[in-house]
Amino acid sequence: MGSRVLPDWTELTPECLLDIFSRLSIGQLWNGPMLVCKTWTKLCQDPSLNTILDLEAEFLSSEDSNHWWSPEFEEKVDSTIRSVVDQSKGGLKEIRVRHCTDQSLSYVAERCPNLEVLGVTYSPKVTVESMRKIASNCTKLKELDISCSYEISGYCIELVGTSCKNIHILKRNLMPPLEITRLKRQCIYVQGLSFETLGNADAQSILKYMSQVKHLELRFSTLTDRALSKLCKQCSNLEYLDLFGCSYLTSDCITTSTSTLKNLKEIKLG
Repeated sequence: MGSRVLPDWTELTPECLLDIFSRLSIGQLWNGPMLVCKTWTKLCQDPSLNTILDLEAEFLSSEDSNHWWSPEFEEKVDSTIRSVVDQSKGGLKEIRVRHCTDQSLSYVAERCPNLEVLGVTYSPKVTVESMRKIASNCTKLKELDISCSYEISGYCIELVGTSCKNIHILKRNLMPPLEITRLKRQCIYVQGLSFETLGNADAQSILKYMSQVKHLELRFSTLTDRALSKLCKQCSNLEYLDLFGCSYLTSDCITTSTSTLKNLKEIKLG
């Protein structure tokens, strides 16, 4: 049997390599091509490969989440964000990260005017300071996920909603109470953090400044029946609504309020 001829990857043109690399996630790029040689590392820094920063797969695949809750880990995430922003040369359009801070988010706001998707979840150091800059500079936003980021208040929703009129997806989920209890018991870092939110205030900001939303997630929110009723009346374009874990809502109110949503295709309860 003759020997098999293996392909010589060094003969591939930069254009071919970029096409191949574009099919990989950011994590796959970092753990694969970027480690092969200097030429490939340089190619991985091409702006066309840095329009999306999605770290969610890396977070979901990790079994130890306790070490994420620390200033040291936040700095690593911030460093990653700044690196991708620089490599994108202003072309970054989607960001989905956890445990970042105002520092990196302000960096994004100053350099990425074409941002369309922003997910900053589980980020206790993201506040109105950076969200105000996002609202002012990233007016093309279509999707905002601020789940489990408790320092992002209803006022931040107001700021973003006032400037970003094209947001159709808003995710404002909170952590299950049992998860908060576990974290406080196991992580010293979170013991000084606030996990309180005002569900009715959030709902008021949404119905006044983001009434155009079609996809809304409010898991474990503390909003009440009256707030939900007002929300459904104003956000008449809703197609997807997640109210899982909203313990202050009654089943009668949910049924009555959502019956007015003529475009509603799916609702999550529990």
